[in-house]
Amino acid sequence: MDEIRFYRASEEPYGAFSNLYRREISFEGEVFATSEHAYQAGKARKQEVRAWLMNAPTPALLAMAAHGLYYWDIAPGWSKIKFNRMREVLRAKFSQHEDLRELLLATGDARLVESATVDNAVNRLWGEVNGHGKNMLGTMLMELRTELRAAGTGTATSGIAAE
Repeated sequence: MDEIRFYRASEEPYGAFSNLYRREISFEGEVFATSEHAYQAGKARKQEVRAWLMNAPTPALLAMAAHGLYYWDIAPGWSKIKFNRMREVLRAKFSQHEDLRELLLATGDARLVESATVDNAVNRLWGEVNGHGKNMLGTMLMELRTELRAAGTGTATSGIAAE
């Protein structure tokens, strides 16, 4: 397998790589419904906006709402910290769930690609649309896979931040 494409959380088996996949994670002392919730919880400047985001009825609506925040509702420096936050969220997700860790490790050396269908800047940043994009989520998953392998125990031991 040279490449594994994923997008919808409901797709078997690799939908689990989506941040919208419904699996609770503990992060920064809180339990979040999905890795998308844990990631987006850091984006809001005000507690009221954060609470509004966290109460979205689905992870997809949470993502949509968070992507539509006004500049003044976004935490200062978000553009500089968002990638490290995502790395830490992914590390938490895959270190807390053995089945997900095993699924990630079972991908071998395949290139992992979040393959979106709607062409917009967010989808081209975190994934690819029609073969174009930075695929940051796929890249971070591949980096984590390497880290998990290097740890030898199948778990990531470093860096779960208490931001």
